[in-house]
Amino acid sequence: MPKLGMEPIRRAALVKATIDEIGATGTLDVTVSQIAKRAGMSTALAHHYFGGKTQIFLAAMRHILAVYADEVHAALATADGPLARLEAVVRAGFASSNFRPEVVGAWLNFYVLAQSSLDAQRLLDIYQRRLHSNLVHDLRPLVGDRADQAAARIAGLIDGLYLRRGLQQSAHFDLPAADHVLALLRAELKGTTT
Repeated sequence: MPKLGMEPIRRAALVKATIDEIGATGTLDVTVSQIAKRAGMSTALAHHYFGGKTQIFLAAMRHILAVYADEVHAALATADGPLARLEAVVRAGFASSNFRPEVVGAWLNFYVLAQSSLDAQRLLDIYQRRLHSNLVHDLRPLVGDRADQAAARIAGLIDGLYLRRGLQQSAHFDLPAADHVLALLRAELKGTTT
């Protein structure tokens, strides 16, 4: 007889174990058995809750994206006006929680998985559309019809700098990544990009 109320606790433990295991190995070449062992449960139970490794990993990425969304919402709640809101979105993307080794490992593997998994591609598309939408919403009053293209450039720089920063082994980075993106934002507001 299953214990009532244990499913959410076990699912959360498996999600955390997946993130930690991928962070420890740096690859998706982990087994459901390794994940289940790290979570302190049987492989059969992990399969029961998620079905397989890809589904567990996608649940882990949904968790990471939910944490990121919470950070964005919290930053936006204190921002006043379109420019402050844009800065809040940029800074939330480079919060220290996004650079924990296990989170970086999950993101890097997520991008790779999205090349071969339709479900991962859909989840990546959702993340990219939400970022683009957040940027366009606050760029439109500032740059008008150029908002869509400006948002595409800014989002591309955010993702590129995240990957670049995430792959760096040393703590040295010439300028905080958010400052690079904010420099592009200032150029967009002046209309100096093409």
